[in-house]
Amino acid sequence: MLLSELVDAPELGLHLLHLAQDVYDRPIGRLVTTDLLEPGNYLNGGELVLTGLVWRRSAADSETFVTSVAGRGATTILAGKALFGTIPVDLLEACRHHQVTLVEVPTEVAFADVTEYVAAAGSANAGARLSASLVRQRELLSAITSGRTLDELAARIAGEIGHDCRVITATGRHVVPGPGELDDPTLDAVTRRFLTADLTPAVAVSGDASYSLFPVGSGLGNRLTAWLLVIDGDHTQWPRDHVEAAQELCAIAALDRVRRDEGRIALRPLVADALALIESGSPLAEVTTRLKQAGVRPDQPMVVAVAELRDGPDDVAITVLEDVALMVGLAVVAPGRDDLLVGLLPSSPGLPDRLRRAFGRLAPGLARTKLAVGISGETAIDALAGALEEARFAHRVARAGTTPVSVVTSDEVASHVLLLATVPDDVRRTYTYRVLGPVLEHDSRTGSELIATLREFLACSGSWSRTAEALHLHVNTVRYRIERVEQLTGRDLSWFEDRVDVFLALKSL
Repeated sequence: MLLSELVDAPELGLHLLHLAQDVYDRPIGRLVTTDLLEPGNYLNGGELVLTGLVWRRSAADSETFVTSVAGRGATTILAGKALFGTIPVDLLEACRHHQVTLVEVPTEVAFADVTEYVAAAGSANAGARLSASLVRQRELLSAITSGRTLDELAARIAGEIGHDCRVITATGRHVVPGPGELDDPTLDAVTRRFLTADLTPAVAVSGDASYSLFPVGSGLGNRLTAWLLVIDGDHTQWPRDHVEAAQELCAIAALDRVRRDEGRIALRPLVADALALIESGSPLAEVTTRLKQAGVRPDQPMVVAVAELRDGPDDVAITVLEDVALMVGLAVVAPGRDDLLVGLLPSSPGLPDRLRRAFGRLAPGLARTKLAVGISGETAIDALAGALEEARFAHRVARAGTTPVSVVTSDEVASHVLLLATVPDDVRRTYTYRVLGPVLEHDSRTGSELIATLREFLACSGSWSRTAEALHLHVNTVRYRIERVEQLTGRDLSWFEDRVDVFLALKSL
């Protein structure tokens, strides 16, 4: 029930002395009866505190009591007037100062009467909510079995609760866009909060807007592959029946997801067969026929994505890649000959950036795993084998990255990064020590920061003055340190070849 309903109950005769903002029409939380001077340790937030004022020995005690109550988020104090015959003015002033609602309980009304009234109203409301919930569930199930779409059902619930509803995935794909898709910064904030929240439903904040996040289906599944219901507003401020309506929509969305997943899983063997034909060098006509059966349009340009979720479950990895693929077309994904996942995606302008952002949204949810993705350039169906090798090459570079999510395109690997990524770790370590070993030992022994100076010197293209300015050193200090590096390495940094050797050794650290 609402606080306004409690205050207006004629049989209780309560008298409102001070009303804090946005409290009167808010659902009543837990009732706590106390006569402790500082009861804050026993409050969790949102409570109605009933007190007989036994704790008050002086006017200063009112400030102490209300500070303790307000500090723990309690919204309302119900104070009995029996002890003093009236509510002390200092208590009213303290409630005004801390914006806590104050209600006077008449002498003839026992606190047990208030508690029993709230409990009885709560039981009646719970029964009504349960009845309404069952009716709504039957209506939603009937609607979806009669062919209504999830978009239509989400719009219906949005109309009932007065908040826009969307269903998205952890990568930011809109399953149900609602009144319109969320922008990228909002999607980033929403998915990050969902992946890192200790408990759900949770609330995400983006700019000045709040969004309530409800897991679709079991909240115990892997959140990387989850759907979530995103509703405008903070659910902690809603009536209970609105929260229940959102949860019922989640249950219906979970059923809809099962139907969609079954169709996608049925296509996986066809995709796997098509990929095996591509990798075995089968005739183009045979490859084209199998790809058509999997839903691929052979006349459109494509890109190939190769992905790996290291130390992660296989079913999670393929679901994640399929989810991202669905952002741009069909989920044409299957394991390749090396057990890496391969996706065939329709090409479009800006596709690599879209893929990078979508995969990147999963980073907050990757605890001990790492996602590496390689993407080929645009290709036609008759050159898919070459594009697949491009994507595998880019994946090897991505695999060498140090971030939780690494997405590399084929046009990014034409640099020293490609060279270093394809060199075995032990070879890189040996090369680094052979070139920079004496410098590293000197720094370790003396703390002279030769490596840091060398790195900045090369970044500044060998400019003494720019290096000195960047490091806040005198030019002569920079000259001395670089000369010392040359002595220790036996290389002349004015020569291009020697600079390349040192540069690659630094990048291999």
